[in-house]
Amino acid sequence: MYAPPEEIKTEVFARLPDKFRRKDPDNAWSLVNRRGLAADSFIEGPSFDRDGNLYIVDIPYGRIFRISPAGEFTLVAEYDGEPNGLKIAREGRIVITDYRHGLMTLDPASGKVSSLLERRWSERFKGVNDLVFAGNGDIYFTDQGQTGMHDPTGRVYRLRVDGALDQIVNTVPSPNGLVLNGSEHILYVAATRGNAIWRIPLMPDGTASKVGIFIQLSGSLGGPDGLAMDEQDNLAIAHAGLGTVWIFSRLGEPLYRVRSCQGLATTNLAYGGADNRNLYITESETGCVLVARLPVAGRAMASHR
Repeated sequence: MYAPPEEIKTEVFARLPDKFRRKDPDNAWSLVNRRGLAADSFIEGPSFDRDGNLYIVDIPYGRIFRISPAGEFTLVAEYDGEPNGLKIAREGRIVITDYRHGLMTLDPASGKVSSLLERRWSERFKGVNDLVFAGNGDIYFTDQGQTGMHDPTGRVYRLRVDGALDQIVNTVPSPNGLVLNGSEHILYVAATRGNAIWRIPLMPDGTASKVGIFIQLSGSLGGPDGLAMDEQDNLAIAHAGLGTVWIFSRLGEPLYRVRSCQGLATTNLAYGGADNRNLYITESETGCVLVARLPVAGRAMASHR
């Protein structure tokens, strides 16, 4: 039997200011994802730039915000889309997974959002969700759409630096957050509706083999969402609907439970701070970014392209 995970508390780092909060009852995203309930925001996709600023997305209103180390919000971009995930590579490149438009890029200076990859061949994506950079500049991303246990056809792709697009798997019930281990031979994917973390071994040619379940979770209000990895290959899992971030060892042992001090919609996370030991968590329903202090530093975002 495993010992109960040690509990770690959070506090509010920043809250979306009232001036940026909306309540559009006819918002298309809210009609589907909130069952018609108006949402003043739904923040996601945290990622840090080289100056210590935290970028987040607001899905229903197509906005990208930058939060300073002091917790001050700046609206960087607003466009006709549904940005769900965002990652900033080590050299500063910003890529967005947009549910409606595919992969996008952001120029933070001008706020311009441009298309990077809209379709696979002539087929549109189901609805891309999140992404992670590999060290060589490849981008792994999930294509979730409305998939789930009733329709386990969610897909995971790799966009290579030469433009080639590989489909890694296509049988995931709601693929969401994803992260590579330190040696980049294992890809972990959150299968939200299956309440599980999939472990995808990557072969030397880049294909998948012997895909299995790494962690099986529980709970009826959501499931695992965003993922992050620390320097010891411990896996941090944002469990939406449970108000929790779980941290498991590389062997699958439960180490820590990070509890939300706000709501239950703990959707995504990113390591940051001067020593990269602060874990920043988006609590999407209250529009807050939470922070917790962890004993192991997070791994820096990859890509040198």
